Amino acid sequence: MSPLQIERTQSSETVFDGRLIDVRRDTVRLPNGMTAEREIVVHPNVIGVVPELPDGRIVLVRQFRKSAERILLEIPAGGIDEGETPEQAVAREMAEETGYRVGSVESLGSFYTSPGYSTEFMYLFTATDLESGPPTEDTDEIEVVELPLADALSRLPDREMADAKTQIALLLYARRQESR
Repeated sequence: MSPLQIERTQSSETVFDGRLIDVRRDTVRLPNGMTAEREIVVHPNVIGVVPELPDGRIVLVRQFRKSAERILLEIPAGGIDEGETPEQAVAREMAEETGYRVGSVESLGSFYTSPGYSTEFMYLFTATDLESGPPTEDTDEIEVVELPLADALSRLPDREMADAKTQIALLLYARRQESR
């Protein structure tokens, strides 16, 4: 078995400094001694959450996504603010997007969203013991949707749910529910 092949960073330059993302160009030394350039999207870590209502339904959000040029049905999700834990981000995002206050949070797993070119790392959770309330942000562009899990799972092949984090989260959540 060969040893792990690691690229060593020789230099790094920020080529775009945006509001939501930065783009960095790294020059790396390859294991064979050659050099190459890598373009990397630098994005803060994020959370996604499958909120479970007392009757077993889950809470999703429907919203227009410009990059996809379509309306998507997704799990509530968002960035982790500086100084915030992933669990705190879950509570904040739930209040902002859905109005629900979270009582209990449990990890479903975590992953790099696209490690070939992005630093973004996502933490997935389930949230229970929810209390309804008004959203804390202006949510004119978000529709809150409450569905039985079976209904949500049946929609996974639909283009309306063509969102990887939602598909991964719902499948992990369903697997957890089956094992209980």
